[in-house]
Amino acid sequence: MSPRARRLATTLGALVAACVTATSALPGSAAATPFESVPGSVTSLILTKSSADMKRIAEYWNPARLKQAQDNNPATPEVKPSEGTPSSAPTSASPTPSGEATATTASGGENTTTTTTPAKTATPQAVRPTLPKKRQPATGTSPITVGKVFFRIGDKDYWCSASSIASANDNLVATAAHCAYDAKTGRPAEYWIFIPGYDRGATPYGIYVGHSVNLHERFVSWGDYDYDYAFISVHGGFRWKPGKTAGSYQMEAVGSLEDNVGGQGLAIRRGTNLLTYAFGYPAAPHNDGSRPYDGQSLKYCGGRTRKQIAPARLVEHGIALKCPFTAGASGGPWLVDYDPKTALGYLNGVNSFAWDTDVDRKYDLISSPYFIASTYVVYHWAGSQRAPS
Repeated sequence: MSPRARRLATTLGALVAACVTATSALPGSAAATPFESVPGSVTSLILTKSSADMKRIAEYWNPARLKQAQDNNPATPEVKPSEGTPSSAPTSASPTPSGEATATTASGGENTTTTTTPAKTATPQAVRPTLPKKRQPATGTSPITVGKVFFRIGDKDYWCSASSIASANDNLVATAAHCAYDAKTGRPAEYWIFIPGYDRGATPYGIYVGHSVNLHERFVSWGDYDYDYAFISVHGGFRWKPGKTAGSYQMEAVGSLEDNVGGQGLAIRRGTNLLTYAFGYPAAPHNDGSRPYDGQSLKYCGGRTRKQIAPARLVEHGIALKCPFTAGASGGPWLVDYDPKTALGYLNGVNSFAWDTDVDRKYDLISSPYFIASTYVVYHWAGSQRAPS
């Protein structure tokens, strides 16, 4: 990636979760859908085969390691130099829908499943959010569905932002694809966990180990950041409690993710000009060296979305929002129709890239993939995956 590309576009690594008070609801507009529905395939990669795998990963993220994890680097995507330099003044382009798929196949070994879905399969325009069963949400709270994910790529630990989303399995997390899959090595992240409601190291609603990561095949095969989203099914949660001897800890089960924090809804093909909240844990400095965020608490931006297109396939069908988030926010949710009384809304995107559109060495815009029918296909498949008990 060229120096100018680095100056103009970077990903939002990990976005942190702290309390933010929402002051008003965010009604979505009835804007026309700007992009065609693109059918596509799902690549599903198993992260843990058994409860023993889950326990091994849980023990890796012991209290001492979690305490140090904030000092790790936020994850950013692998962008190839051949993909070109993003423009500070995005150009217009017409989407090219892929052809209809009619088969269901399996490939890639015992841990990988690829499925394709017909273009004309009925797809809901929205999935309703769900309230947590184990607590009553307080008026004016920030979404406790949002939190941090921690994982390992190679010999290094990284982190990102993410959110719980309503699903059939009650244990589903939405984030950016580059926060769960390493495009450089072509492998999923390892030791993947989600901590909802993360705030300055606290894990108030438990820790959830990833079971399977589910992505659009175009991100896996093409490195296409128009599909920079992932839905990760997780095991039931646990928390660390003091053990019987000094300095020791024990795992205590806390139940399903949705029971503890609820789940955001899902919206697709909603168009642009929607009043939207983007949440995350920005942490890295701007290109000028200034550092307004520390990644320890949840932040948000609000505004209306528009198209975001860059040349050379970096982002062709994205949506954008004015926001000064820096690296660390990747994977955090974009919510429309947000209700501050329940801290719930509809997921309409995830933080993917940050942009310096006026080239003043400070980021002023964030972008997300545009959610279409094939996004729902990935989501629906992910929600059918259930971790072993």
